[in-house]
Amino acid sequence: MARNTSLDFLALVPLFSTFSKRDLQKISSASTQMNFEAGRVIATQGQRGHEAFVILSGQATVSRNGRKVAELGPGTVVGELALLDQGPRTATVTVKSDITALVIGQREFFVVLEDVPALSRKIMSSLASRIRDLDRQAYG
Repeated sequence: MARNTSLDFLALVPLFSTFSKRDLQKISSASTQMNFEAGRVIATQGQRGHEAFVILSGQATVSRNGRKVAELGPGTVVGELALLDQGPRTATVTVKSDITALVIGQREFFVVLEDVPALSRKIMSSLASRIRDLDRQAYG
């Protein structure tokens, strides 16, 4: 997938959909496009995370404590939580069918947060939504 194509794709990802072409270019330039084969583990629960992934194509499975909790597909962002606090991964992500993903490392991630301030707000909003969902699941 060419850089322009990945740039166009980023515009369709909910986390990035409201950003200008210029901001999307900054995000795209800070990332590396990579391919991962089925069966590969790209994030391991309990280990420190050093990168986040934006899945462009293919499928991945998320498991927590050995139990499948989600399926991920194109447009999904995964791994950003560990980048924010440098803590351990909360789940294991295994490639189900070959995927192409934009991968952004920790250093590049923080540079993008400085260059694209709206991204910080979007990530906080996304995380708040996840916390609310977990709260509803746990407490009704």
